Amino acid sequence: MGVPDALQERRERVFLVLAGIFLCAMTLLNVIGITRFVQLGPMALAVGVLPYPLTFLCTDLVCELYGKARANFLVTVGLGLNFFILFVLLLGNSIPAVPAENMPPWQILQLAAPVALPNGQVVEQSVGLYQLIYATTSGAVFASMIAYIAAQYCDVQLFHFWKRVTKGKYLWVRNNFSTLGSQMVDSVMVISVTFGAAFFRGDIAFNTLLVLIGSNYLFKATVALLDTGPFYLGVHYLRRYLQLGPNETAVPGGQAEEPS
Repeated sequence: MGVPDALQERRERVFLVLAGIFLCAMTLLNVIGITRFVQLGPMALAVGVLPYPLTFLCTDLVCELYGKARANFLVTVGLGLNFFILFVLLLGNSIPAVPAENMPPWQILQLAAPVALPNGQVVEQSVGLYQLIYATTSGAVFASMIAYIAAQYCDVQLFHFWKRVTKGKYLWVRNNFSTLGSQMVDSVMVISVTFGAAFFRGDIAFNTLLVLIGSNYLFKATVALLDTGPFYLGVHYLRRYLQLGPNETAVPGGQAEEPS
C-alpha cells in the first residue's frame, strides 16, 4: 500500500528543511570563509568554520531517515553549489569595475598596510570592497570544494558502514564515528590547501599549520560529540512525525533500507 500524499508531502518538507540548513551552513563557510579568525579558548578558527559542523548533523539525519542515496544526492547538490559560488566570484572579478571616481566611498577600503593572503595575493592599502572579499574568499572556496568532496562523501560512507557493522543498532556509534573520521579528513585538507602555498613560500611555520589543523578539528570534534543528543532527539521525534517504522526510510514509496 502506497504512502498517502499528505504524509509524503510532510516527509519531503522535512528533507527540504534539512537540506536548507545543510546548504546554508556550507555556503556561509565559503562566503565568509577566512575573512576573520576568532579565538575560542585555545582554538584559533576561521569564522566560516563556526556553522560548518551542522552539515554533518544534517547528513547523518538524512542518512538515517532517508537513506544513503538521498544523502549522496544532497552532498552532490552541495558540490554543484560550490561550483556556482566559485563561478559567480570569478565572473564578478572578470567584469570591468565602475571607475574609481564614480565608486561610492563605502566601497573603497583604506587598510593600514598591504596584507599578504594565504594564496600569495597582496591586498594593497586602498582596495575595493569586492576585491577584498574576492581575495579572501576565492581561495577558500577552492580549498573548501576539495575538502567537501572528500569529507562529506566519507561521512555518508562511514555512517552506513557503522550501521551495517552494528546491524542498525547504537545510533551514537554511527553518528559519532562517521563524523569524527570525516571531520579529520576535512580539517587536514581544508587547512593544507588554503595555507599550503603560504607554507611552501615560508610565510607560515609548520607549527602554525598544525595549530590551525588542530584547532579546526578540536572544534569540529567537540561539536560532533555534543550533537549526539540532538541527533538522538531528531531521529526519535522525526521518525514519529514522519511515521517511519524501524529501519524504514522516508523515500517515495516508503521503501525500507535493511542493514546488512
